[in-house]
Amino acid sequence: MDQSEFAAGLAAGPPNRTETTENFPVASRLLPPELRPKVMAFYRFARMADDIADAPELSPPAKLARLDAMERLLDDPQGPLAEVGTAEARVLLSAFRQDAVQQRYPDWPALEDYCKRSAAPVGRMLLRLHGEAHPQAEPAADALCAALQILNHLQDLVPDRTAMGRIYLPEPWMALAGGEGGFFAPNNPQRRAVLDAALDRVEATLEVAAPLPRLLQSRLKRQAAVTLALAWRLLARLRAADPVAGRVALRRVDFAAAFAGLLRPPPGDADVVRARVDRAGSSFGRGMAVLKGERRRALYAVYGFCRAVDDIADGAMPEAEKRRLLAAWRGKLVRADCALSAELAWARAAFALPLAECVAMIDGMETDATPGLRLPDEAALDAYCRRVAGSVGAMAVRIFGAPGAEDFGLALGRTLQLVNIVRDVDEDAAIDRVYVPASSLARHGVPPGTPSAIVAHPHFALCCEDLAARAAAGFARAELELQEHDAKAMKPARIMMWGYRRLLDRMLAAGFAHPRRRPRLGRAEKLRMAWLAVRP
Repeated sequence: MDQSEFAAGLAAGPPNRTETTENFPVASRLLPPELRPKVMAFYRFARMADDIADAPELSPPAKLARLDAMERLLDDPQGPLAEVGTAEARVLLSAFRQDAVQQRYPDWPALEDYCKRSAAPVGRMLLRLHGEAHPQAEPAADALCAALQILNHLQDLVPDRTAMGRIYLPEPWMALAGGEGGFFAPNNPQRRAVLDAALDRVEATLEVAAPLPRLLQSRLKRQAAVTLALAWRLLARLRAADPVAGRVALRRVDFAAAFAGLLRPPPGDADVVRARVDRAGSSFGRGMAVLKGERRRALYAVYGFCRAVDDIADGAMPEAEKRRLLAAWRGKLVRADCALSAELAWARAAFALPLAECVAMIDGMETDATPGLRLPDEAALDAYCRRVAGSVGAMAVRIFGAPGAEDFGLALGRTLQLVNIVRDVDEDAAIDRVYVPASSLARHGVPPGTPSAIVAHPHFALCCEDLAARAAAGFARAELELQEHDAKAMKPARIMMWGYRRLLDRMLAAGFAHPRRRPRLGRAEKLRMAWLAVRP
């Protein structure tokens, strides 16, 4: 049965897209010639069903009736997918039926469930046709398909809402930007944070998909590599532009770069984590650059992990989503399921990094995920710093090659975190967090109130001065203690200390009176840190 025969009386109209106008390759010449017709048959069936579900002129009952008719075609031994197989198409139809009647989503797991039926079957069909049987290929393919689907949803937020009244971004997420109306309002600054949090989820999903080209044996690995590269590039474009303000799409240069990537081996897990670290652009990068080989690789894994869970805790998403994702990371520590967690598992084994320190970091992020965060006293502040910063210090000194410097690493981590807290008081207040302990606020006569009122109070500067003095004392102790440890091994710590000490000195010189300017390292200071990194 050809396309015209099964389309008669069912199609909602001309296809909304064709294989040449999709974001990603469909049945490209990268696939074996004998399989391309089967892939195209599957694509045309899926495209017609998708167009039916999206047709604004059809009522939900009319859409369901046509989708039911399409499923009956799958029962025909001479049907449109007789030579392809029908199991995956039947799953796809369940998603399109959902599209016919559902216009909003309650949470991210509901969206993921939709992707398991609307996107994952495509990848599974391709794996089956190519005879790919690696046990890890299916989860990686599922993740790639889900990431592509969500990228398309974010790319098409406005056209989907305008043409079909449908929005895939969950309602509680939009609520953080003022609800649906506020989210789509022009020039709403809150929208960017929500979009970035959603793109963080896509990035994590692509890290699950990252091994796919390395797992495949057939020519499918080439199309998988191109598709994965295009997904990363679309992710970057969506981070750089607002899809609500205007169409964000891949360009010819993106396709050229993705296909050119076939000349190189597929990225390994370490390459994926290195790219994550590079995108972060952290000042810690100067310290990490001192290390070489496996030590640098391990520190990148630890930093990538810390950044991933910190992005969850800080992300503009509902608290329940944060708790769920942090719990998922606890599972990843036991069973790695993505490039980042696999690299972290390698680092832990290679350098005897305690699992308890990774758990402590997640515990600290659980604190950060608390709405309206307030710390009652100094003990709570110390416990928080131990979890989110001491854990990093304890792991870092092992990677540096100085496991005997654990106490130093714990103390330095606390000192650096105090600098972070003082530097970020205004940014934290904007997201309803106050890390300065309530006991310190009371001691200096700062009354309870909203975060903005607390950080603007004239006496709040005294609280900041106390924390800054403790940080300065911590740096002084660290300088003395460094003399007791291997100077070469501890060089990364010295570079990070130098950068953070500059920030602290700048704050002490400017004072902490409101309004404050967030200090940043200048170009010359960054160059000095880079020079220190390469200096023998």
